[in-house]
Amino acid sequence: MEEREGEQLMAETERWERETVRRWIEQVPERAERFSTISDLEIKRLYGPWDIAGTDYLRDIGYPGEYPFTRGIHATMYRGRLWTMRQFAGFGTAEDTNRRFRYLLEQGQTGLSVAFDMPTLMGYDSDHPRALGEVGREGVAVDTLEDMKILFDGIPLDQVTTSMTINGPAAVLLAMYVAVAEEQGIPLDRIGGTTQTDILKEFIAQKEWIVPPRPSMRIVQDMLVWSTRNLPKWNPISISGYHIREAGATAVQELAFTLADGIAYVQAGIEAGMDVDEFAPRLSFFFDCHIDFFEEIAKFRAARRMWAKIMRERFQAKNPRSWWLRFHTQTAGVSLTAQQPLNNIARVAIQALAAVLGGTQSLHTNSMDETYALPTEEAVTVALRTQQIIAYETGVANTIDPLGGSYFVEALTNKVEEEAWRYIHRIDEMGGMLAAVEMGYPQREIAEASYRYQQQLERREKFIVGVNIFRSEEEVPIPILKIDPDVERRQVERLRRIRSNRNARRAESALKDLRHALEVGENCMPYILEAVKAYCTLGEICDVLRAVFGEYREPVII
Repeated sequence: MEEREGEQLMAETERWERETVRRWIEQVPERAERFSTISDLEIKRLYGPWDIAGTDYLRDIGYPGEYPFTRGIHATMYRGRLWTMRQFAGFGTAEDTNRRFRYLLEQGQTGLSVAFDMPTLMGYDSDHPRALGEVGREGVAVDTLEDMKILFDGIPLDQVTTSMTINGPAAVLLAMYVAVAEEQGIPLDRIGGTTQTDILKEFIAQKEWIVPPRPSMRIVQDMLVWSTRNLPKWNPISISGYHIREAGATAVQELAFTLADGIAYVQAGIEAGMDVDEFAPRLSFFFDCHIDFFEEIAKFRAARRMWAKIMRERFQAKNPRSWWLRFHTQTAGVSLTAQQPLNNIARVAIQALAAVLGGTQSLHTNSMDETYALPTEEAVTVALRTQQIIAYETGVANTIDPLGGSYFVEALTNKVEEEAWRYIHRIDEMGGMLAAVEMGYPQREIAEASYRYQQQLERREKFIVGVNIFRSEEEVPIPILKIDPDVERRQVERLRRIRSNRNARRAESALKDLRHALEVGENCMPYILEAVKAYCTLGEICDVLRAVFGEYREPVII
């Protein structure tokens, strides 16, 4: 925009505000003195060319499939291939979840995503005292290789991609998956999928860990090296902002802390002796998609641009695929309400649409009943159909980045990026994300943001339909999935049977070798794989980690 043209536009905008807007507001006052996103970024009344006057199209926006990838990492985006529809599933025993996997695949789901129960996530066996009452409740129980074999029974692992939301024990679950593939006779270069393995966000937000931060990063480093050299189609780390956002972070904090975690993992790979282009193309990301429609779209567009710059300029990556920010999205579980649960269908549809317009590669849509329990078959079908309606009926997949060029979207993308860079620079000054986590910095920032949002709800500056506005005293019951209490007994029986029937000498030797490898600094993955094949349990393997590195107790953050 020419300088003279810009001055004319600003003058006309001031005239419009002074004459047209002022007269209108005298008759119809605005609903609030201040408008802002759900993350409290202020939103102006009107956006125009003056808000993006400093934007250079080729430098800042560009073309899909080309640096800086603001408009998408693929040249034709969904015109060539739709996003992967990957519903998160897992409950009860491996048999129960296998049936749900098969059902979802029959309904048109295109990728699997495994939810594990709390004992599995924490590295405990189902018969551990801390597992009492939790087995199979929040996800599927996986104690040994036998459970993993049952989980994927009848599902050829070279024909689906599988995402496993697992962090502290990620190395063990990946080893189990590899062992199942080998038993199916599938070459390892043909299995594709993702282990989350994002231990930094566990210390920041989700709080499911086994050992302290630094040895945890060492295990992640071993996984990254081993996967890069043995599983060319596997994403060894899915750098997750989802749980950061669910803990109460703003969109800016989610973006900044996630990318800062990514920087730490790239640095770990380089420190392990790998060239950045050897492993960076297989890193992926996982974001939340909250209810503020345009803020989420702006967040995704800013994320791609920032990561491309980080990889090309900070890490000197040469391969364009190393610059890609490939990401999975899940609609915001924290936004769903127990009040008027049918409203959650509308929330999820809006969030899913924002994820698609933001250019996601993979998507999970939450079910309307997830504030009560794990989803029923009917609820998860509605959630999947929501994605399919967006894909096949709305037309939004027919063109690339349809909101690109919107004055508001481009200005908001710039604003989100600007605010996120401030956080990243602050973390750099602290010595990186691992040091920042140890100081409790992101934890405090998230806690304060969550508190501010709660205050806004209580002051009715922000609204949640059915909670602090348009409430209804009448509760309409909906069907919920109930886990059979007998699940725990059956799972424990199988676990104990495997322990008694396995080759005890082989299992003991495998655990001893793993401990030695950890103590002398060898890559632990081959030893974990051998322990898994010897039918050592998840808990036994994680106990070796605890014995070598110690357990972690979170310090009080004030």
